[in-house]
Amino acid sequence: MKRLDNIDFARGFVMIIMALDHTRDFMHVTGLTQNPTDLATTTPILFFTRWITHLCAPTFVFLAGVSAYLYFKNEGLAKGRQFLLSRGIWLLILEFTIVNFGLWFDIEFHVLLFEVIGAIGFGFIVLGLLLTLSARTLGIIGLIIVFAHNALPIIPFAEDSLLKTILSPLFGRSAFPISPNILFIMGYPPIPWLGIMLVGFASGMLFEFSESKRKSLLLKIGISSLVLFVLLRFINVYGDEPWSLQKNSVFTFMSFINVTKYPPSLLFALSTLGITFLILYFSEGVKNKVMDVVMVYGKVPLFYFIVHFYLLHTLMIVIMLLQGFKWSELNFGAFGSGRPKDVESGVELWAIYLIWISVVVLLYPVCKWYGKYRADHKEKKWLKYL
Repeated sequence: MKRLDNIDFARGFVMIIMALDHTRDFMHVTGLTQNPTDLATTTPILFFTRWITHLCAPTFVFLAGVSAYLYFKNEGLAKGRQFLLSRGIWLLILEFTIVNFGLWFDIEFHVLLFEVIGAIGFGFIVLGLLLTLSARTLGIIGLIIVFAHNALPIIPFAEDSLLKTILSPLFGRSAFPISPNILFIMGYPPIPWLGIMLVGFASGMLFEFSESKRKSLLLKIGISSLVLFVLLRFINVYGDEPWSLQKNSVFTFMSFINVTKYPPSLLFALSTLGITFLILYFSEGVKNKVMDVVMVYGKVPLFYFIVHFYLLHTLMIVIMLLQGFKWSELNFGAFGSGRPKDVESGVELWAIYLIWISVVVLLYPVCKWYGKYRADHKEKKWLKYL
């Protein structure tokens, strides 16, 4: 399957800014105590540092759907289904082993966290089982999920109903013990993210059109999504938590664009995917050095994701030790990840940006090498899974 430059660019762009969010999570001085989107405690620069990274997860999931469509059209139903099912299972295994360990550095796995890699894996499995349906039908199902799932909380389920017990972890964040020492957390409720993936799968049809027609459609869909976001946000009755007037115009604007990621609300999806469509539009047919550099990361997304996670976490441990903490003071238990408990640690936001840029630059030659290695060794089937 021929790679498409604007898909690799869009994926690479959000992979780069994803590292900013994870650098802040691991190392910011208030990373353990402050919600950067809480308007009562945040600052504009901290808010927008977090807000821009909202683009990452929906773009990953959406483009995973687009890529699944292109693979299916190129390889056919049987191979497409086999690949989606096997890759989906593989991503779930990775989520609860390599990714979770990279998050906590907890050898006993006290917390199992289901996040974006698990959501993509779940989506691939469901998509693989539904491949006999047309892309148009799958897209309609995806749109119904995206537009309607915010209505679920207003349905009057009985508190102890079996249906609510089943649906809650599928549509909303939840946590429950699976053993006396292991807590399972559904950080990325799978059904809303499945909706975004199905929309991405249907959007794969756009890449069968001519470049001029595709660009026109990408622009129209992107602008329409953002216009619909603004209209629904002004109405302020559905699709997310209401916004409100704040102490000044900057904070009021922050309230207006402060949308819910967990689970991804309708307004979250419209705003982020609208921007994703515009990124695809503006990068369509572009050839320059910036495109070339950013695509290096976008061609090896899972490899980059895993390596950058371990690199950032290791750097965080080094910073803790340089700040004078002893190894015995580092907390690697449940929710620990190595930051000392109840003690201020970490670095200021300016240092977060410096570390982020340094890590992205450092990983460029590594990703370029791996991308070339994978391209030169297509006979090694396992490389498709990393």
